[in-house]
Amino acid sequence: MLSSLSAAVSGLDNFQQDMDVIGNNIANINTTGYKDATVQFATSFSNTLASATANPVQVGTGVYDQAITNNWATGALSSTGVTTDLAINGNGFFEVADASGNKYVTQDGSFSLDPNGNLVTAGGQFVQGLTTTGTVGNIQIAAPTGSTLNSYTINSQGVITMNLTNNTTGATSTATAQIYLQTFEDPQALVSQGSNLYNNQANAGASALGAPGTNGTGSIVSGSLELSNVDLSSEMANLITAQRGFEANSKVVTTSDQMLQNVVNMVQG
Repeated sequence: MLSSLSAAVSGLDNFQQDMDVIGNNIANINTTGYKDATVQFATSFSNTLASATANPVQVGTGVYDQAITNNWATGALSSTGVTTDLAINGNGFFEVADASGNKYVTQDGSFSLDPNGNLVTAGGQFVQGLTTTGTVGNIQIAAPTGSTLNSYTINSQGVITMNLTNNTTGATSTATAQIYLQTFEDPQALVSQGSNLYNNQANAGASALGAPGTNGTGSIVSGSLELSNVDLSSEMANLITAQRGFEANSKVVTTSDQMLQNVVNMVQG
């Protein structure tokens, strides 16, 4: 009876954890680039009541959350018509850096240009890639001094082509930069930092930052965003399962308590 009580309590704890994950998935159904998470359950240590080579007698002690894993499959792409909105059609991640130089990765491509022409995230982090000077750093879409930026495009390889006009001579020219992507051997090792950003890149087995289309990164789709890959119908089914599991474990706790009380009454009687 004590074993059933502890097993049921572990079930309550872990179904509550499952509910937390499901609730977070549903809450992020409209979050750009969000990846669905799933709780992986595993059995706890079993008490061996009698040893036998062919058929040991064991009673389990409950359940625990072995892992919470993300489904990194690409979500549906939604067209926005905004050139700086970028979706990744593949497994790549954008690399971004904050003002202190700390690096993060994200699959949320809802970027914009700051007053200096830097391509930035909604939180102000700088998108990384090959700059117009030929070095890897903050991507900037801006005209050099003495010129005017007329227009720009971003292709599937992340190449930014800027059409410029010389303010003195009126001559036209182009300048290019390229947004780079990164992949990981084990994206499950990435650690969420909020605002759709992840770090712990080294432990996730980061590839070299490079051009889209290499190292399995996939291509870039300008004017689109990747939607959350949460399947609402599946989450609702999981929600019902978690609720029923929680209720059933609650019943086991109540029944075990009643049986223990009966034993106590018998002893006292």
